[in-house]
Amino acid sequence: MSDNKLEPPVPEKIPFIMEAHGDVRTDNYYWLRDDTRSQPKVIDYLKLENAYTNEWFDNRTDYKSQLLDELTNQVAPSETSFKVKNGDYYYFNEITIDDQLPKYYRSKNGVKELIIDPNIKLKNQDYYSIYSVVPSTDNSLIAFNDDDNGRREFTIKILNSDYELLDDRLTNTSYGVFWSSDNKYLIYLKKDPVTLIANQVYVHEIGNSQEEDILLYKENDPEFSIDLSKSRTNKFIYINIEKTNSNEIRLIDTSNPTLEPKITIKRSADHLYSLEHANDDTFYIRSNLEAPNYKIYKSGDINSLDKSLEELVPHNNDIFISDHLIFDDYLVLEIRENGLPGIQKINLLSKNATSLTFNEESYYVSLGYNYDVNNKELFYGYSSPTQPYSIYSQNLLSDETTMLWNKEIINYDPEIYTTKRKFIEARDGTLIPVTITHRKNIDLKNSPILFYGYGSYGINTEAYFRSSIVPLLNRNFIHVLVNIRGGGEMGKHWYEQGRMLNKLNTFHDFNDAVKALLDMGIGNKNKVFAQGGSAGGLLMGAIINFEPDLYKGILSGVPFVDVLTTMSDASIPLTTFEWDEWGNPENKDEYMYMKQYSPYDNIGALNYPAVFITSSLFDSQVQYYEPAKYTPKLREYSTSNNPILLKMNLIGGHGGKSGRLNQMEETAEEYGFLLNLLD
Repeated sequence: MSDNKLEPPVPEKIPFIMEAHGDVRTDNYYWLRDDTRSQPKVIDYLKLENAYTNEWFDNRTDYKSQLLDELTNQVAPSETSFKVKNGDYYYFNEITIDDQLPKYYRSKNGVKELIIDPNIKLKNQDYYSIYSVVPSTDNSLIAFNDDDNGRREFTIKILNSDYELLDDRLTNTSYGVFWSSDNKYLIYLKKDPVTLIANQVYVHEIGNSQEEDILLYKENDPEFSIDLSKSRTNKFIYINIEKTNSNEIRLIDTSNPTLEPKITIKRSADHLYSLEHANDDTFYIRSNLEAPNYKIYKSGDINSLDKSLEELVPHNNDIFISDHLIFDDYLVLEIRENGLPGIQKINLLSKNATSLTFNEESYYVSLGYNYDVNNKELFYGYSSPTQPYSIYSQNLLSDETTMLWNKEIINYDPEIYTTKRKFIEARDGTLIPVTITHRKNIDLKNSPILFYGYGSYGINTEAYFRSSIVPLLNRNFIHVLVNIRGGGEMGKHWYEQGRMLNKLNTFHDFNDAVKALLDMGIGNKNKVFAQGGSAGGLLMGAIINFEPDLYKGILSGVPFVDVLTTMSDASIPLTTFEWDEWGNPENKDEYMYMKQYSPYDNIGALNYPAVFITSSLFDSQVQYYEPAKYTPKLREYSTSNNPILLKMNLIGGHGGKSGRLNQMEETAEEYGFLLNLLD
């Protein structure tokens, strides 16, 4: 249908001049930034964009309803999560087909008790989510952290054994809630209120007000952020202070949590490490010092972990070690080899190493649920593009393997789909892994094809099961995961070749993979789509600036598209923490390099494909005003008649709305956009 009768919003242009290193940029839509998220002029404009998008869909086939029905028809009537043991209790959650959010339970001697039902609160407000539910060691108290707007500024609350709320309320907190061994204290993280970087560690005594909490540690370097985790021995809480290529771990003794945290190995340039506490003063250390793919050491001196090192696993150029666990006489490694994840077991007595094997060409496997350091069973999760997620246990002595839990997908037959893995040569000769999934026996050359990529922060784009794409596969779509540089799939070098002054590789890898597969007869050249979110939204913006005619349609979720402006403003949340990822614009060479690819700065008079941009007003990771500015500028410069749409949730954060059904509805709308482009 023609869009001639549809008039997109035309926001006012108010030139905002930015100058650095003799370079002048003009941003006509800078005024759309409102840190209060309350200015009527801004909100009214966002509502106009939403109305325009809704009108576009209203004038087309209602694929959204069809897709939503298909997505909900895959959902089991009721689903129970894997049950995790804590003392005499098992903790788990359940969700029914009518629930937006899972209900949290625990059971003892077969008697199930409801801890909290977040659906009740969600009925009375637009957004609500619970990030974690954490019982005390003796199960007498249960802490949980919730979020009322999607900004990821959590409030920690505490339930007693009758599931009644205590008066304790800890606000402006980040991920992670941990108990002291005597159950009298909570250890938690607070965020800087402006940058939203987690930089303060506090200990809270149950029954006290938050104003009385003790500051255990504050990080003053704005390039570092903190996360907390707990040793499997429950002896220590790790304070991991980290930036892109450097970190430092300090220990909180769970039996004396108010004491000053103990430094293990001091931070140094280009050194990343992680710890696994075994017993007493013994630690197993994963370190990349002079070992980009990591080594494993053992140290028996807590006062000088880096001075009493015994090398257990040497560096291997072909195998990246991503995690490690200790089980009595076994060291278990989570690894990546040739771009695929794996699990390796090393007998510390015999030194024999064995690896778990899997039959599929492309898959995802990871360590998980190994909370008990004394357990003789190794737990791991497995999935593939055609196999829903399952949790297994393997006996370390006998290798006997048992499936403990699996994700139930209704009306789904894995046997009618197939997955292949290929390596595509990029323009500089680098081989790029891609995973291709589709129904068997389709006409590959004439089928629509959807490419997905991310390629930043060393984060892996894994080949696990995505139930959301099944309706597309059933319409003969081909789905392709592209493991471009900037991710970590092929090891540390893969990340280094796709960040900072190598970032252009990320975008070229993606476009080169698209063209190569099309040349192989995989996908119809006139029906090519791409999808990415957050830094993957940056990817989407860059690839269509470089080669707009390659694509018919783009799904760009919460896109980080105004790289240069954001990285130049330390007041914008998370910016300083990411200078090592993208660059610091105060350095001229880094500024000029970013300007080469920053999507917002490189919009030009080009034949852009159709683009559907989605975001949320309270997104804490990518601020809403980036996609809000990007949309009208892209529309203004595009020489095509292809639609450019923005859907802005006026509540919600980086993951969109809260609730499973709401998220399915958003997915159905996005994929409905693609199907309408094929009509």
